[in-house]
Amino acid sequence: MPVTRPIARLDHTAVYASDRHLSAEFLAAILGLRVGAPFGPFLPVDLGNGVTLDYYEKRDEPIQSQHYAFLVAEEEFDGMIERLEAVGVTYYADPAHTEPGRINRLFGGRGAYFADPDGHNMEIMTRPYVRP
Repeated sequence: MPVTRPIARLDHTAVYASDRHLSAEFLAAILGLRVGAPFGPFLPVDLGNGVTLDYYEKRDEPIQSQHYAFLVAEEEFDGMIERLEAVGVTYYADPAHTEPGRINRLFGGRGAYFADPDGHNMEIMTRPYVRP
């Protein structure tokens, strides 16, 4: 029997970065958000839906690339692409980064992938994936 009510809601997740300020400011600038005040060793970016990305500096070993996908408003998408272009960051239509300077049109929306300063594979999309 399928679950009809939420069992758990993501509250926050730690994002490893070699420079937490650089990485948090980068993502916040692209998404049109602000970086919050430090909270212990974390530097939060509040996504506005009750979830924060808490940037944590990790300098003793290489950063393992992760994937973070953001559902964004259709009317905000073009501004995000423009901000990527303004700072010289290439965006791609695909997660493998083989289609530079292009967007995808999955599920009737628009999407793009780009790397953050530590190589995390960030995704912006205007429509959620349709799952079976």
